[in-house]
Amino acid sequence: MKHLYFIFLLSICFTACKKDTNQDKMTCAFLGGEIINPSNNYVVISKENNVLDTVTLDNNNRFLYKINPIDPGLYTFSHGGEIQMIFLEPTDSIVLRLNNLDFDESLVFTGHGAKENNYLINMFLKNELVSNKILKMSQASPEQFEHDLDSIKNEFQNDLNAFKTKYNTSPLFNEIAQANIDYNFYAQKELYPFTSYGKTERKNFESLPKSFYTYRSKIDYNNDKLKNYFPYYSFLKYHFNNIALQRHFTHSNDSVFNNKSLEYNLDKIHLIDSLITNDSIKNSLLKFAAFRYINASNNTEDYLPYLNSYLEKSTSKKNNYQIKNLIESLIKLKPGSTIPNTLVSNEKGNEYQINDFIDGPTAIYFWSYNMKNHFIESHKKIKELRVKYPEIDFIAINIDENKESWVNYLKQHHYSLKNEYRFMTPEKSRQILALNTINRVILVKKDKTIVNSNTNMFSKHFEVELLGLINQ
Repeated sequence: MKHLYFIFLLSICFTACKKDTNQDKMTCAFLGGEIINPSNNYVVISKENNVLDTVTLDNNNRFLYKINPIDPGLYTFSHGGEIQMIFLEPTDSIVLRLNNLDFDESLVFTGHGAKENNYLINMFLKNELVSNKILKMSQASPEQFEHDLDSIKNEFQNDLNAFKTKYNTSPLFNEIAQANIDYNFYAQKELYPFTSYGKTERKNFESLPKSFYTYRSKIDYNNDKLKNYFPYYSFLKYHFNNIALQRHFTHSNDSVFNNKSLEYNLDKIHLIDSLITNDSIKNSLLKFAAFRYINASNNTEDYLPYLNSYLEKSTSKKNNYQIKNLIESLIKLKPGSTIPNTLVSNEKGNEYQINDFIDGPTAIYFWSYNMKNHFIESHKKIKELRVKYPEIDFIAINIDENKESWVNYLKQHHYSLKNEYRFMTPEKSRQILALNTINRVILVKKDKTIVNSNTNMFSKHFEVELLGLINQ
């Protein structure tokens, strides 16, 4: 019966798009599908970080959405904290099917335009599989690493060439698929000095052949078509980490990478500003770099010179406001300060101030169903820590806007609701507690004063901090 539904749905899509191609000059596309084990009753469709629509699932967990006019390129499809890219062109009529418990691995496409999307999702999964292999390869010499990496890249390139020949794909698809290969493998070379252990980063840079980064002459720093494409954007982040450290070593005696260094982070935003002219790409990278630095550094004295340099370069009023507010909030969260109060509720809807349930050493951590891996790993980690450190209260707070979904999400993953809360006013609370990263954990003493407002449960030093909290 399900197969008949998909056939019927596809026939409607094809017919509708054919009608629109006559009237609207081939400007529409359809996206539909079925979500197995949904975590909520809607999907979100976006283009270039702009939400086009929130589409409600029907009683059979299915949806159908028409995009008219269609702007050819990459769109974002998200549900229950999982996100994936979809490539759409005029007259495409695509039906997807996935199991939300195994999102990427179960995602398949049918219909007109499905071949390109199945190719891209398979490439995405293949990249995930080879990433661990490449990490192990990075312990070899630069020459051996480069040779082995080129061999893997050639396999990807041969697959793409065969696919293009077989299906006569469009120039836009070819550009995006080629960028996927190029920038994924460029990124691995940018990461090499950081992942090759046994030497300092300075020594790693000094050992690289002169030809190691010759591809950099081909980098398009201002590709508007790719600005929201994960392989391209990730490459740019790794690339600026790399070249900033190379520059930092030219005027510093440092030999190792220190992501808390003010001078290194100033070098990074200077390079972003000097090499990128596309305001959207530049502002996004500046914002990411600022968040990374501010979250890594607990030295509030360095915030002001960094902020001044950042504001000279960023043209986004929204981003500038966020960065200034983050710094102001972090200054209020210095060790010894009383943790600010903000409203939360439990699974029954009862309201509390955060201070209401702090009556002993407490570790407060946060989660979102938009970050499924972190949600699962953090709860798994805290389960272990509760056994090892029963003296500490571990409190979880959901940061999402949807007040109905968070309890269902916990139940779906079979987690206890004890010590689980949700912000009553998520946006305001995230600002008060400087929660621009989901990894932040706040350690608080019995007297409600902060020991550390910016730690990470996955840090190798975290358990030492917990012991210190117990002994205070």
